[in-house]
Amino acid sequence: MNRSDFQKSVSGLATDSASHRFNSDLRIKHTFSEPQKSKAMTSRIPGFYALTLNDRIALVKEFSGLSDQEAQWLLDGGKISNDLSDTFIENAISSFSLPIGIATNFLINGKELLVPMVVEESSVLAAASHAAKMIRMGGGFFTQSTDPVMTGQIQLFIPDDHMNQVDQILRSNQSRIIDYANMGQERLLARGGGAKSCDWHFIPELKAVVIHLYINTGDAMGANIINSMCERVSGIMPELFPCDIGLRILTNLNDHRLAIAECQIPADAFTTPAMNGDLLVDRIEKAYLFAYYDKYRATTNNKGVMNGIDSVLIATGNDWRAVEAGAHAYASRDGNYRPMAVWKKQADGSLSGRLELPMAVGTVGGVTKLHPTAQIALKILGYPGAQKLAEIVVAAGLAQNLAALRALAAEGIQKGHMSLHQKNLDLLERAAKP
Repeated sequence: MNRSDFQKSVSGLATDSASHRFNSDLRIKHTFSEPQKSKAMTSRIPGFYALTLNDRIALVKEFSGLSDQEAQWLLDGGKISNDLSDTFIENAISSFSLPIGIATNFLINGKELLVPMVVEESSVLAAASHAAKMIRMGGGFFTQSTDPVMTGQIQLFIPDDHMNQVDQILRSNQSRIIDYANMGQERLLARGGGAKSCDWHFIPELKAVVIHLYINTGDAMGANIINSMCERVSGIMPELFPCDIGLRILTNLNDHRLAIAECQIPADAFTTPAMNGDLLVDRIEKAYLFAYYDKYRATTNNKGVMNGIDSVLIATGNDWRAVEAGAHAYASRDGNYRPMAVWKKQADGSLSGRLELPMAVGTVGGVTKLHPTAQIALKILGYPGAQKLAEIVVAAGLAQNLAALRALAAEGIQKGHMSLHQKNLDLLERAAKP
């Protein structure tokens, strides 16, 4: 299936609800790339789980071009120093380790990728890898993203007798506000970033106006940039009209910074000795609709999406809590809490999936730059920029959701999960023996 055919096939994927349609006013930046023309390296690695840890690291080293030192860091467990712990947080006493693994079989916009994931829950890596194997049978993941525009908020409390003047004053001062926000940001501006626009809305119950400042943060997540700009702009507000300054800070509902992953999987990919693929596609669509109409099901459904998303965010040193907050808020954008990923059976019997979420991630600065394992994870991913990383992240979330729905619709979630969880139970049993 070529790209144009795929895009036509998913054009009807969304339901009639406007909440499932991508905002056409936002500028979409397509990042489809040509397939790798390297030495036939593929992320399709049957039996990767059966290799020894040393052999897995050796394979990842070859695939990603890791140095001997980087491979040894992984082999030694990747424990950060106490000095680094003391740099990252206050009152540090040590560090806390989590396993990092590799999800195989990912084909994103024609590019083969091994996806590093940090998670403590059994079956997440296996599930993501299995779903990615099915998805590549339909051509893999197709991803796109908007420009990395974050939103900052400036809250102003306005006296009653000036409230009716605020709108006109702000309109006539928009350029000044943007210019003032960008003062001292020459390096960001030189890279095409900086404050781009602003708008505002009123909260009558609080007698307040909230200005939204839209800032392109480039390859940074951008929290510090946004907060600094908001605080700077708030300083000129009393020059425009009488007001008391309220909060000046970013929002984690960054609905101008979206990433999208889509896929289309032939029904045959779901066929098992025990179940016909057509039937399983029907059941997966019904499982999605269950979550669409039932917030209790949607909650656990979306936890599965975040299993994939958070694992990649943690591996790359990103703020998964911020992304979680934005994702769950975005899932409620029509006033009801909905499943994040949309699944629909197509006329040809195939299953189409789409995941669209705010995705504020960075590949420069902070922990991402300082943590050795985060740097290795980014190298394994081919040193993506922030937009490309966001697209990889939503692809992982879409894969994880598909794996969970497929299991729920077929043999049930416990069969595969408990077989992988058995090693934990065995270890607990051995630890309990005198």
